[in-house]
Amino acid sequence: MGDEGSGRRDESSPLDHAKGVLGEITQYASEVKTETKRVTWPSMQEVYGTTVMVILTTFLFGIYFWICDQTFQFAVSRALRFLLHRG
Repeated sequence: MGDEGSGRRDESSPLDHAKGVLGEITQYASEVKTETKRVTWPSMQEVYGTTVMVILTTFLFGIYFWICDQTFQFAVSRALRFLLHRG
């Protein structure tokens, strides 16, 4: 049966556990710092260019979907008007 009912706990103390967790966090932060140095960051010109493209694309899609919405609204209202006044 073992130690299941004896109430014994791990041999490590809460302080040892905290030190282990702190060590893992420190190692993780160190690895993040190393990886961040390897990243190729975009230039200001690249950031500006992609930002402008996102804004323009969003604006153009907005116009496109507005035109689609107006067209479908017109078509559905005409179809309903035709069907409802027919009878």
